[in-house]
Amino acid sequence: MPIPAWPSREIDLRILVAEDDPRIATTLGDALRAAGFVVEREADGEEAWFRGDTEAFDAIILDLGLPTLDGLTVLKRWRRAQRNAPVLILTARGDWRERVDGIEAGADDYLVKPFRIEELLARLRALIRRSAGFAASQVDIGDLTFDFAAMQVLRNGVAIPMPPQEYRLVAFLAHRRGRAVSQLEITEHLYAQDYERDSNAVEVLVGRVRKRLGSHVIVTRRGFGYAIGEPN
Repeated sequence: MPIPAWPSREIDLRILVAEDDPRIATTLGDALRAAGFVVEREADGEEAWFRGDTEAFDAIILDLGLPTLDGLTVLKRWRRAQRNAPVLILTARGDWRERVDGIEAGADDYLVKPFRIEELLARLRALIRRSAGFAASQVDIGDLTFDFAAMQVLRNGVAIPMPPQEYRLVAFLAHRRGRAVSQLEITEHLYAQDYERDSNAVEVLVGRVRKRLGSHVIVTRRGFGYAIGEPN
């Protein structure tokens, strides 16, 4: 599975990769980070279950053949606990019964090994869009159009140049249209856990976006966080 040279970067969303094969996990991690995702990895079923049960992820890539606790059991536990992050199952076996078991347990999609990284990324992006309520890769909010496929923000059809981190912020908020997102949640999703940042990094980033797009675009909801647009 060669890692393609990506021409552009995806919004920084937080992905859990539960995969015990070091080679596959490294390939996945490198490709996902190159596409702009924040990646956390677990190689053990119990640890993967705990992370998915106690932390927020935008999507999870789950291998069925995990040690200690198999992937199907992990998935069933998450769904019983109402952990609803979209889950893409990886399996080395092509048995249709196993696929049916995975879907019935709550999986959103699956891929059989070996797979193409390009297909995995396309499926992952589609799962994240659908979980956010967007079947299409483009959404209009006010006079702005967020094109998640092209990774652009447009006003009246004209693209607005934006540095990557500013784009990731507005795309992250647009994916949660109308919902107030706390500074802590933004920090967890835009930065890796070991990334050094100032305590006011989010406030500074919001200020830069407001100067670029207009002060009305990102709304501050006192005591709750930041939001873009109204609920659907």
